[in-house]
Amino acid sequence: MTEYQVIESDQTVYRDGTIKLHGPEGFEGMRKAGKLAASILDALVDEVKPGVTTAALDDIVRAMTLDAGAVPATMGYRGYAHSCCISVNHVICHGIPSEKALKDGDIVNIDVTPLLDGWHGDTSRMYLVGDVPLKARRLVDITHECLMLGIEAAKPGARLGDISAAIQRHAEEHRYGIVREFCGHGVGRLFHDAPEVVHAGRAGSGPELKPGMFFTIEPMINLGKPQAKMLRDGWTAVTRDRSLSAQFEHSIGITESGAEIFTLSEKGLHKPPY
Repeated sequence: MTEYQVIESDQTVYRDGTIKLHGPEGFEGMRKAGKLAASILDALVDEVKPGVTTAALDDIVRAMTLDAGAVPATMGYRGYAHSCCISVNHVICHGIPSEKALKDGDIVNIDVTPLLDGWHGDTSRMYLVGDVPLKARRLVDITHECLMLGIEAAKPGARLGDISAAIQRHAEEHRYGIVREFCGHGVGRLFHDAPEVVHAGRAGSGPELKPGMFFTIEPMINLGKPQAKMLRDGWTAVTRDRSLSAQFEHSIGITESGAEIFTLSEKGLHKPPY
């Protein structure tokens, strides 16, 4: 049986398996953190280009986060030493910034989570580097559509499985693989919390969505087969068949009538081309 916990403003929050239900203070905190996260990704639009290293992009993310009075939630998280994750081409997620330069034709996911006043603004976006082949651009487009269809299914009274089914249906219509090893998650004062939000599943299954629930939806869609494998660094996940992978992520809150997206770009830079 799913347990829900109403979070009051002065309550210390623990990861205890319950699904947290937040009030107005939580929504306001997530709006501010999400706005900052989106503005950081907006600023990277002009920086992601051939010849730029992912380490340089990480430096920009760290500087913008700190300048805004926030901290990158990833720094020090389980030993991770960077301000964001940057995943290129066949890297599914959790790519580690390095001195390797981007090249023409790459597709890149940048995942940021500024922690602002105790709230986590978790979001990621795809970027196209130079002249990107049509099949890669199509993968990016469909992945964004999967995210938005998942968000459309997120409303009070629905089930988590409705989100999963909407994403799976659209991806498989285009014969893409849906990564199962990683999923969305509860978010708020905690970086990762209940519930787990899988991106393939059966409609009508899973916990009921209730107003005040905060979580991410972040489908990872592969051009080839869905299987992933971990590299020896313990972080980087890649496609087993080395096919391209794309991902978009938003943090959302369930309202009385639907879902509020906390991490929307105020500049309308939701997906490439920008």
